[in-house]
Amino acid sequence: MESTQAVETAIDTVEKVETSVGFFGGMAQFMEDGGIAMWVILFAWIGALVLSVYKYLKLQKSDVDGSSLMGQVKNFVLNNQVEKAIQVCQKSNTHLGDVLKEGLKRTNQSRQQIQDIIEASIISVNSKVARGLGAIALVANISTLMGLLGTIYGLIQSFAAVASADPSEKALLLAQGIAKAMNTTAFGLISAITLLVIHSYLTSKADKIVTDVDEYSMRLIDLVGTRKNKEYQDAEKAA
Repeated sequence: MESTQAVETAIDTVEKVETSVGFFGGMAQFMEDGGIAMWVILFAWIGALVLSVYKYLKLQKSDVDGSSLMGQVKNFVLNNQVEKAIQVCQKSNTHLGDVLKEGLKRTNQSRQQIQDIIEASIISVNSKVARGLGAIALVANISTLMGLLGTIYGLIQSFAAVASADPSEKALLLAQGIAKAMNTTAFGLISAITLLVIHSYLTSKADKIVTDVDEYSMRLIDLVGTRKNKEYQDAEKAA
């Protein structure tokens, strides 16, 4: 009984290995049939995927709970503990924290000065958040165009080969040539579709970060104004 199970297990393992080998062999043949355009698309696709993972990690790191961070900052600012508020922003190590920190460093200045430095910080954040997203979209477009170019080149080669072939073989050669030429279009579309989906997701994540920065930085400006009014009223009462 045990020997029978062992044999069955060995057969299953062999079948899995053959399936795996067959898959990779088919992929290798698929790439080879498509020509050099397939490899250009593959390397561009891999590069864009690596960039996408890196960009996702960077955005994920900066995607902070803005409401929670602003709540901590507000408590410290209203209690005249601006330095602690700055430390909280610094520890968050996020784009929102960096912008709030720049504004908090200038709480003794006028509202316009605070607003100017915050706006400058927001411009810097927008540039950092958007960096790399354009490259991903570009590779998606290039993949589509390279696929079409590879197909056209393959068709030209197929028709050239058919022109000098035996009449009885022309239909077969033409069908085979067209099938191979279409490989690049299919692979280009696979690359483009995946990258466009990733680009859309990363863009939405980047937009959320930018929106949070805009919203909570404006709240900080109002908060600092409220704090100054409170200090002025306290000074009047003391007088």
